[in-house]
Amino acid sequence: MREFLRSVWAEPRPPDPPRRVWRDWLLVGVVVPLVLLEGLLRPDLPSRALSVIIALALVPTLWWRRSRPLLMVAIAFTVSGLAPLVIGHEPELVTMAYLLILPYALFRWGSGRESVAGGAIILAKICLSAAFAYLSVSDMLLGFVVMFAAFALATALRYRARLRARELDQAKLLERERIARDLHDTVAHHVSAMAIRAQAGIAVAQIRPEAAVDALHVIEAEATRALAEMRTLLYALRRNQPADLAPSPGIPDIERLVSKSQAGPVVDVELLGDLDDVAPTVGTAIYRLAQESVTNARRHARHATRIEVRVAADARSIRLQVSDDGDTSPIRPVGAGSFGLAGMMERAGLLGGTCEAGPNPERGWTVTAALPRTGTAA
Repeated sequence: MREFLRSVWAEPRPPDPPRRVWRDWLLVGVVVPLVLLEGLLRPDLPSRALSVIIALALVPTLWWRRSRPLLMVAIAFTVSGLAPLVIGHEPELVTMAYLLILPYALFRWGSGRESVAGGAIILAKICLSAAFAYLSVSDMLLGFVVMFAAFALATALRYRARLRARELDQAKLLERERIARDLHDTVAHHVSAMAIRAQAGIAVAQIRPEAAVDALHVIEAEATRALAEMRTLLYALRRNQPADLAPSPGIPDIERLVSKSQAGPVVDVELLGDLDDVAPTVGTAIYRLAQESVTNARRHARHATRIEVRVAADARSIRLQVSDDGDTSPIRPVGAGSFGLAGMMERAGLLGGTCEAGPNPERGWTVTAALPRTGTAA
């Protein structure tokens, strides 16, 4: 209980409270005529002139109810509490019910300290009015019920807004992570391919100039693809919508990774099982995992001559295995130490699957992944 009270007391104000907007002017513009109209239509109202003056004098508190909620509550309920000393009774204007907006604003936009202090002022005003017989017991109880209802509504909306803000922050974080994965899996893949081809071209430029020219053609093609995919990502980010209607790559597109170029290891692809009704998100994830695994093998597998990509499907899951026959170098990244492998594991985990990478018992490196066909966690 003590911790709860301490947390309430230390509660900060909600960030960025709305400034005075057109709705505030509209509210005041409605309340003022209603107060005047009630004063004119109720000739039997006790102390009619003073009651109308008090009601009109407190209307400006509505303008600062968000920026200075405690001060506005203190002014309104102190004045209304002292009014019976002047007019001999509680102001009986029905339109003064607009003051209920102030307790709501106090608990909606005030800090914990302000809410406690303001709540004490409000409850003290009700109790003193009942003690001096300006309110009956039933009216006092009704006042308590109404005030606590306003407090509860404001508190509920306050924490609902906080929850929504947290959900929005979480969505932004997930979106940033998705963009990072897409950049790594698309643009970074092509840049890595360009770097590998450039290194190969430099190595054979003096003894085989034609091979260097071929490497430049490959670099040009990869650069064109990288630019196209970068434009696609930028368009989607700016327009907040898909850049085009082209389908995302899937499992059949893995065959495009096949390479028999002399500049690098040969890539063989084998697709087994029923791959027709795989969820599109799963197909894209398998393709990206295979793409990243092949890129890592070309970059890190020293003296590798062959990279094998095998995709096998059964009734419940899709399994991917990418193996190379390169040297098992201790500098090759393992697990979360690499952004690429960390992104692969994260991508698989989001779809309810797993992804692992590590050296083979004798030679080479293997990446294995298993995803459910439907792309949902069990």
